Amino acid sequence: MSRRYLFAFMTLLFPAITHAQNTTNFPHLGEIVRLDPKFDALIGKDAVMEVLGSGFEWSEGPVWVKEGDSGYVLFSDIPRNSVMKWEYGKGISLFLKPSGYTGQVEYGGEPGCNGLMLDPLGQLVSCEHGDRRVSVLTKNGGKRTLVDNYMGKRLNSPNDGCFKSNGDLYFTDPPYGLPGNFDDPRRELDYCGVYRLQIGKDGVNKVTLLTEEMTRPNGIAFSPDEKFLYVAQSDPKAAIWKKFPVKEDGTLGKSEVLFDTTEYVGKHKGLPDGLKVDKAGNLWATGPGGVWVLDPSGKPLGRLDTKEATANCAWGDDGSTLYITADMYFCRIATKTKGAGW
Repeated sequence: MSRRYLFAFMTLLFPAITHAQNTTNFPHLGEIVRLDPKFDALIGKDAVMEVLGSGFEWSEGPVWVKEGDSGYVLFSDIPRNSVMKWEYGKGISLFLKPSGYTGQVEYGGEPGCNGLMLDPLGQLVSCEHGDRRVSVLTKNGGKRTLVDNYMGKRLNSPNDGCFKSNGDLYFTDPPYGLPGNFDDPRRELDYCGVYRLQIGKDGVNKVTLLTEEMTRPNGIAFSPDEKFLYVAQSDPKAAIWKKFPVKEDGTLGKSEVLFDTTEYVGKHKGLPDGLKVDKAGNLWATGPGGVWVLDPSGKPLGRLDTKEATANCAWGDDGSTLYITADMYFCRIATKTKGAGW
């Protein structure tokens, strides 16, 4: 029996296993791979990846929520159509269900929400697979749809997003949430787009297709100065991260490949997925072999090798803790830097 299915079996027998890891004595996961001496300035020699929770089907989309003097992390468990919550001293609890699909019939293996982020008002914004939309959870109220179509055609299944400082939301739309994926008969767009959503104060939102050149756009983040937009492509035949210059009007210029991990596909678990940027402009990007750390030129400095297919990451606490979702695990590592904007 594989480790993943063993965990699932044990969780059925002993449901508390998912919630048990709430002390300060967390188990460790994976290894730190140092590829360049500059990596030592980002990850300490004694740093380890700590497992804060386990037993999830596919953890994704973490986001840090500031609350009082502390805060908590929300993250998606996509197959279970749920958003989970982790906080100090309490461990894991269910925050929201359903999270991304509100239909009445079974809807594939990944119906829940994926990427999570906070809007300028601190409200939770979700990229929803099953309901094929980007939504916002309003304060003391229900969800409101921000966008679910482009030019009258339904989106595939919004995957991940990031906010620009002016409040515009940039997001990706591959078809992973559709039960039939690329070949699903419900698909209405014949490409996978990267979009900008301008949220109007008058209640009228404007969505712009920025590019359809990427086969499987996924994780997305801005450089600290917002002059560049980075987008991951989770295509095993072209497992790359692209770098787009951002024009003054917010649209994108001609892209270039920042780093190509295609040769690592199959040798390590995972594909380019979620990503974040630190204050110095380094990318912390999940891909084959865990979390790759790339300098702004695309040079690999090191890897946080979880030994699992690693989905996403997010800065939290004072901005120096990197929270990581890796298959069945939710974990963290202390860094010597801080996330962009902290």
